[in-house]
Amino acid sequence: MKPYKEWTREELLLEKAALEEKFNDAKGKGLKLDMSRGKPSAAQLDLAMGMMDVLNSETDLKCSTGVDCRNYGVLDGIPEAKELLADMTEVSPDNIIIYGNSSLNIMFDTVARSMTHGVCGSTPWCKLDEVKFLCPVPGYDRHFLITEYFGIKMINIPMTPTGPDMDLVEEYVNNDPTVKGIWCVPKYSNPQGITYSDETVLRFARLKPAAEDFRIYWDNAYGIHHLYEDKQDNLIEILMACKQEGNPDMVFKFCSTSKVSFPGSGVAAIGASKKNIEYIKKALTIQTIGHDKLNQLRHVRFFHDIHGMVMHMRKHADILRPKFETVLNGLKNELGGLEIGSWIEPRGGYFISFDSLPGCAKAIVAKAKEAGLVMTPAGATFPYGKDPNDSNIRIAPSYPTPEELKLAVEIFVLCVKLVSIDKILETKE
Repeated sequence: MKPYKEWTREELLLEKAALEEKFNDAKGKGLKLDMSRGKPSAAQLDLAMGMMDVLNSETDLKCSTGVDCRNYGVLDGIPEAKELLADMTEVSPDNIIIYGNSSLNIMFDTVARSMTHGVCGSTPWCKLDEVKFLCPVPGYDRHFLITEYFGIKMINIPMTPTGPDMDLVEEYVNNDPTVKGIWCVPKYSNPQGITYSDETVLRFARLKPAAEDFRIYWDNAYGIHHLYEDKQDNLIEILMACKQEGNPDMVFKFCSTSKVSFPGSGVAAIGASKKNIEYIKKALTIQTIGHDKLNQLRHVRFFHDIHGMVMHMRKHADILRPKFETVLNGLKNELGGLEIGSWIEPRGGYFISFDSLPGCAKAIVAKAKEAGLVMTPAGATFPYGKDPNDSNIRIAPSYPTPEELKLAVEIFVLCVKLVSIDKILETKE
């Protein structure tokens, strides 16, 4: 099919009339479809239901060191939970602290502590005239909301097929002492599904920050979230890379089991150097007496070890893979050749990133809502909710049933076509 921009005005108007008839049919069905967030489906949650049975009133609730997990204590996590999540994040158990259920909460906490008390003895950020964060875009909206909440100035860093534009990253980090951090989703990034190349990771490790309290906020949310057995991305481990380059304290590494076991009831952790870990633990001794050790024990007893977790994630992949392929095939079959959108085919993670013609994303999302399809707000993948090109749309295939997803894709491509035709017609008047 030839690109829409090569169609005559009359051809486009005929196409629009036919598409509007299909759209009105879909709108008349009163559908309620949700592709707004990367939530696991009920079928995925069912995979971990056995976790509810591993602990009961007859269970031995002591961890490997004999600590009673029903009671107070063990600030940084029971040893077997530290080992499990350390293996998940490819760090030593000595370099990890187990928190509660949310890695997002750890990230918020880490920024808040930096604001009020600084980083390992540096000046608290709240006492500085200006604090900046680098934000690879498109990126994770909740990262940006944290830094916006604290009044931190965010700077867009364009993503490339191999990760953030490292020329820009190096320019800012190595020369501007007000740059205190960068948000990263290094594997199967949100929303593009890009994994940082070896060169990108090594360039991160070799940074020479102008600020002593600069940290890389390495949110490895999708480290084991592959879609394919035979096509898996690999990522260099950042803590070791930084240590080898003489920057052992430069990174905070975050992870959780939210999309492995139960979102909201998982286990989260931070990985960091010994110096960073000790500094964080000083604050934690005041903040908490210990996190939920029973939940930590529950996860260890269910998964046993990293092999059990990897095998469990294969079951997730079997559910997710057909959904991703439904979306990707729909985009290819309906939009291929029209030159009104582009997308990346990820090998893992939870999202598909779609780029419309400039100036069309908000209109596409609004039109989809008219037909009962709720999507992530256009612009959410950029700081302050402002996509300078108004083109990026995050597609989340995980939550709808396969039947719902098929309808959602049909509605989405209809909306892309209709909005794009209107945009192109503006140039033909």
